[in-house]
Amino acid sequence: MAAAYNRLPMNDAMPTLSLAQSLAARAREMPDAPALLGDRQHFSYRQLAMHVAQQAADLTAQALPTDTIIALAGPTGDLAEAALACSWAGIPFLPLATDTPTPRWQHLQALAPTRLHRLHRLDCLPTLPLADTPAAPADAPPPDEALIIATSGSEGLPKAVVLTHGALAAAAQASNAAIPLAPGDVWLDCLPLNHIGGLSILWRCFAAGAAVRLHEQFDAAAVWHEIAAGRVSHVSLVPAMLARLLDLAEPGNAAPPPSLRCALIGGAALSRPLWLRARAAGWPLFVSYGMSETAAQIVTLAPTDEWHEGLVGHPLPGVDIAIGNDGRVHVRSPQLMRGYLGDSGANDPAIEDAWLRTGDLGRLDADGRLTLLGRADDMLVSAGVNIHPQEIEAQLATCPGVGDVAVTASTDPVWGDVLAALLVGSAEPEAVRAWSAAHLPAPLRPRRFVRVAALPRSTLGKLERAQLPALLAEVSA
Repeated sequence: MAAAYNRLPMNDAMPTLSLAQSLAARAREMPDAPALLGDRQHFSYRQLAMHVAQQAADLTAQALPTDTIIALAGPTGDLAEAALACSWAGIPFLPLATDTPTPRWQHLQALAPTRLHRLHRLDCLPTLPLADTPAAPADAPPPDEALIIATSGSEGLPKAVVLTHGALAAAAQASNAAIPLAPGDVWLDCLPLNHIGGLSILWRCFAAGAAVRLHEQFDAAAVWHEIAAGRVSHVSLVPAMLARLLDLAEPGNAAPPPSLRCALIGGAALSRPLWLRARAAGWPLFVSYGMSETAAQIVTLAPTDEWHEGLVGHPLPGVDIAIGNDGRVHVRSPQLMRGYLGDSGANDPAIEDAWLRTGDLGRLDADGRLTLLGRADDMLVSAGVNIHPQEIEAQLATCPGVGDVAVTASTDPVWGDVLAALLVGSAEPEAVRAWSAAHLPAPLRPRRFVRVAALPRSTLGKLERAQLPALLAEVSA
């Protein structure tokens, strides 16, 4: 390893609980406290435990094979309840987006053809009365599979990440150590629950006795209304969501009330102009870095004036970060996945000697803070110079009139990659060319500047770089 940084270990005395076991413990300790606040129904911890126990009994009554994985495509509320019911029944759960295309499902099914059982709905048996004392959740020792998360597949076919109860519990404990969360707090969850960033909020809140406020989808007006009314203490956002909230609040009062103590930002790169806008408005930004393979958040930067593009902060307790000789970020932590579904678990090539070799490039400073430099497979080579498009994009985003930008390339037999900037916004391409000549070193200046209506981005705001060459060719035709 070229450089490494180790964080203090977590409290090993903390027991490993499944999601359902955390719910059951809170139902005993604080039965009337709010637990899950959805659009359809609000549950206290006791009500939710009884409801989930009944759903789990319904699953168990189906006498599914012992190695079954339950897959469900549905709205946010259904996915949250299914995650809880499957945990209560001791069945691994694979959440899917409502609009999951058939080829994607067929690919996932091929990874475990004898195990996946797809439900169309998760119903609580309506004729059974709720029990005063629901059956206890299934025992779930740390090695057991708990959650299967399908990756986006933006770099190829999706993989299915296998996360254990131990990894998810460790992730919740580490996050709650870095971002205080307590009974009475409410975490607004407007991220898709088929992604780890949205689903992991359940583990954090139930471990701490806080409440989860679910939104079926991101609606900027609805999210801002809840924040401005002082109803939530924490919120998870991708940068595109943060930008829409700021647009909605400005030119009026864009400052959230003091009741909002944490806006956890992740999922995509944060630009300096957006960070400056949010900081000027008083948003409590916690910049973060994580992935499905690490059960979400592993690095966090608390609100600070010392920030630059790509800086994501210190590793969480229990997380070790190293930079390999190839510049890639390596991670070692109890939060690591067991492996990919259909592969060899801990022997998967992504994990060697307990270290996960990520596809992200990074560097560590003297204080152990991690700065991300982009994806290793996004590197461009122009005139023999290695160039990462994210470095150029971070600069071009500060150009007046540029609302969004992506850098890609066309191929030239002499120069190799010929850089091109795809621009969204009011800025004229020639004006951006002149600006880049004054602000960018020669090797980083795109040769072409092209205006487009929008850039291809995922539901979490990640740039779909694989689609950029085709978009460039289309607008250049």
